[in-house]
Amino acid sequence: MVNILAFSIWLFFHPVHVTLTSIDQVRGNDSLKVFVKMYYDDFLLDYILFDSSNETVKALTVNQLIPEALMNNYISEKVTIIVNNKELKGKLLNLDLEDNEVRVNLLYRSVRKPKVITVRNCIMTELYADQANMMIVHVNDFEEGIKLTQVSKEQTFNLKRKQKRETEK
Repeated sequence: MVNILAFSIWLFFHPVHVTLTSIDQVRGNDSLKVFVKMYYDDFLLDYILFDSSNETVKALTVNQLIPEALMNNYISEKVTIIVNNKELKGKLLNLDLEDNEVRVNLLYRSVRKPKVITVRNCIMTELYADQANMMIVHVNDFEEGIKLTQVSKEQTFNLKRKQKRETEK
């Protein structure tokens, strides 16, 4: 009975395996602002799978924030953004932990007028079969939300074709 109650309380506070990522290009700018939000306890478990030899992360508790360099490496490996067939590298701007949620802001240098963007999100897909990585891509006049999963980790958007269709309407 105690185990059922403890599990029910845990489900109430942490019912799903989901992350949120937004990719936003300010009009006329050559940079992408990327925001990632995830549950920190899940992130720590996934980080240990990602880098099992890292003793620093193994020693962290849910209340201790991971060093920025380690978070930057993790995000660089788990979230891939390719613009016009060129993989972009991000730079971590800041990281915040509150109520078991970690929020990460990054900056990626891109081009002013991307034609094709491919996004790949593998955060926690090796950890949970039901992992859902929700992404919102907003570049110039293009905006679309997608759900990436363990089965479908990547999506490509042809921004030029989308812009032409909107112009024809």
